[in-house]
Amino acid sequence: MFETIEKLLILQDRDKQIRRVKSELDHIEPERQLLKSKSAGAQSGLDAAKLKVKTIESKRKDLELEVGAKKQLIDKYANQQLQTRKNEEYKALAHEIEGCKEGIIKIEDQEIELMEQTEAALKEVAAATKLAAEAKKLLDDQVVQLNAREANLKQELAQLQANREELAAVVDESSRGRYERLMKNKGDSAVVGVQHGVCGGCHMKLPVQLIVTCQAQSELVSCNNCGRLLYYTRDMDLAAAD
Repeated sequence: MFETIEKLLILQDRDKQIRRVKSELDHIEPERQLLKSKSAGAQSGLDAAKLKVKTIESKRKDLELEVGAKKQLIDKYANQQLQTRKNEEYKALAHEIEGCKEGIIKIEDQEIELMEQTEAALKEVAAATKLAAEAKKLLDDQVVQLNAREANLKQELAQLQANREELAAVVDESSRGRYERLMKNKGDSAVVGVQHGVCGGCHMKLPVQLIVTCQAQSELVSCNNCGRLLYYTRDMDLAAAD
């Protein structure tokens, strides 16, 4: 194979490895943030469940205070009944006492409902606690793995990049410049093979003369469609289309 093409193919392979490692590195932080987000979401769910229990308990305490206040009113009205000698005033106080008692019954019904809500809310807290613990454990375990993977990839990338400079240095400046421009513009491959008479990059049919020139391996040949550098090996099917 044409020596320059061989050097460029080796360089291209190294660039692809570097691109792969960089791509894997780019995905690590989003993965880490996703895990943190899931854990934070589970913790938020637990906090919300706990807050719900506190809110219900606060309502129950308010109702208990209200019952206590009504009981005090009943005692007050009862004492006033003992002191009054007026029949109408006595009846009025009795009416107030009865209203307080009815109010207490209603409040007690509300307290029962709140007790049932508390029981359900505590079950939610238990379930949310389990989910939050599982999410936290997953986060801790996965982050450790991600951090180790990130460190290994960074080390691999540093080695690849250092070796890449060595590989690039052995390619003549003109050929390396053409290669670099193609890699920047095409983003995948700058040097491709010819098979069945088509370019291995854009897969467009190539002129016979271009294939013959490529087969001669005496100069760098570019695809007349995409501009990629073409190379030939004996195991390729170079049958050009009519």
